[in-house]
Amino acid sequence: MRSILFAFLFVLFAGASLAQDKPIYTDVLVVGGTTGGIAAALQTAKMGANTVVVEHTPWLGGMLSAAAVSCTDGNHELRSGIWESFRQALYKHYKSTNLFTGWVSETCFEPHVADSIFKSWVHAQPNMQVYYHWYFDKAIMEGNTIKGAVFENVRGQKLTVYAKRVIDATDLGDVYAGAGAAYDLGTEDSTQSGEKIAPGKSDVIQDLTWAAVLKDYGKGANKTIAMPAGYNALAYYCSTADAPCNAKPYSLGTQKVLEYGRVKTTDGSLKYMLNWPAFGNDYYINVVEKKPIEREAYYTAAKNFTLGFIYFLQTALKQPQIGFATDEVNEGMAFMPYNREGRRIKGKVRLNIDHIATPFKTNLYRTGISVGDYPVDHHHARYNGKVPPIPFPSVPSFNIPLGALMPEKIQGLVVCEKGISVSNIANGTTRLQPVVLLTGQAAGALAAVSLQQNINVQDVSVTAVQKVLLTENVYLMPYSDVKHTDGAFKAVQWIGSWGIIKGIGKSIGWANKTYFKPDSLVTHAEISAGLQALVPIRFSEKLKPNDPVTTGVLFQMIASFNTAVAQHSKAARAAKISGGFLIADQTYTNAGLLVPASSKALTRKEASFILHQLAKGLDYLEKDLSGAAFFK
Repeated sequence: MRSILFAFLFVLFAGASLAQDKPIYTDVLVVGGTTGGIAAALQTAKMGANTVVVEHTPWLGGMLSAAAVSCTDGNHELRSGIWESFRQALYKHYKSTNLFTGWVSETCFEPHVADSIFKSWVHAQPNMQVYYHWYFDKAIMEGNTIKGAVFENVRGQKLTVYAKRVIDATDLGDVYAGAGAAYDLGTEDSTQSGEKIAPGKSDVIQDLTWAAVLKDYGKGANKTIAMPAGYNALAYYCSTADAPCNAKPYSLGTQKVLEYGRVKTTDGSLKYMLNWPAFGNDYYINVVEKKPIEREAYYTAAKNFTLGFIYFLQTALKQPQIGFATDEVNEGMAFMPYNREGRRIKGKVRLNIDHIATPFKTNLYRTGISVGDYPVDHHHARYNGKVPPIPFPSVPSFNIPLGALMPEKIQGLVVCEKGISVSNIANGTTRLQPVVLLTGQAAGALAAVSLQQNINVQDVSVTAVQKVLLTENVYLMPYSDVKHTDGAFKAVQWIGSWGIIKGIGKSIGWANKTYFKPDSLVTHAEISAGLQALVPIRFSEKLKPNDPVTTGVLFQMIASFNTAVAQHSKAARAAKISGGFLIADQTYTNAGLLVPASSKALTRKEASFILHQLAKGLDYLEKDLSGAAFFK
């Protein structure tokens, strides 16, 4: 039976290899079945584009699966788009909405479950194909336009894929580097990042981690592995309160450290994600500029370092019953490293920490396509040298601008994963799994819209992408207090993305917030300022700035706004948007709102809903990549 199975697999593999003798042609090529890559691919396929994904591991999901980082960081209350769909699939699998098994995260799961979810979604898309075990080799260029890519495998074979659009979903920005796009790598000075607090220029990147999945086999079991090459017990001193220590001991005991990454299981077994930063298995290596297929040899040291920590756990910490979860990813050892940082493309816009800390000081927030709430967090403990002092400023929750996904000059290319256009400091929060998943979804929407409209990626309308994302219940603004299940969700998101009614941000520990305060009354001054920032307009001076806005007054303000837009937009005049208007009672009811009387003082949610229904002038305004409004 075993020989028959081997023969079958050989024929299957050989057939797949023979099929690669001819180039593949597709609408969209996604390089990397990573966290961002699989989200991008699913979105382009859903929007009708023939999509090919090329991935170097046998799994889909990147950080969430193949890298075994399956306790996620952040976005627990930002139930956005594909991130929320993914969590709902996890809840269905585990028959529970409580995935708070590890104290590091409220969403912990087995990596193989993530892989199975993504593969089931791919299977449901008839216009999507995935090729596994292929490494990116080089970009196919015509002038400054990317036309596809060439891949290689460990046998030295080549795979060529031509595409109308290419999405770089690699962890380290390999495709755009190969295409000749400009990028940054390492820490920055102020002239690069535009941040006063930038630490200074260096080639230092964050530590990576070669994660593993461990299992408790019970008292009396002995799963001790062989001592790995280069093992040095001193490297793991002080990793738990029970460990030998020649410095300040860690405060938590070994069992508590293991429970940091305890993942949900269906059979009640105890499994642990091993991704421990405090003298654990973080490891410094910078092989970003190496060819992807050549990195594997260098990664051996990182794998051995994780094996060393496991051996230390089993021997020095007297936990021989803790061994590899052999029913998990690669029999317990990740297929790929958890890369926290690589290249960062120089995009049409660059998101820096000032944009995140004080979003409403500029208009960049208006172009938001992905949201996050995690604080700035960098890992540099294992670098053997002096790391420039990197400040971790307090920030509220934030969004990522569309222009960060666009290269400055290379045509036909969209960027997702961690290599988007952000500063080194900002990367410390934009790199996390839920944010990257959502950024990938937006990258897919961007690529698909550019194809549908047959225009360059850089020329795609911001609002066109945002409208697509809203149909997928994606948060454009990081408002945690208006859920996607709220009947006014899309209205709040759309009006918020124009800045007509703004939220209030707060830095709160490991889950920052931006509150919309939907049930608070909205003032005349707030709406006046929001509309006047979009088009020159004067409102009645009879109302005091802090007066609540009533239904009747808001209708008057919207009529003035529509008229003002029509004065500047020929298309708006032709559409006669300044005429009378009415909202049917059932429309309010469908949104879960009461029909407001003319004299009713409106809440922020009610006002957003009415604006979304009646401020037709917004349909004749557009946002440039900086967020500035202009007339169509």
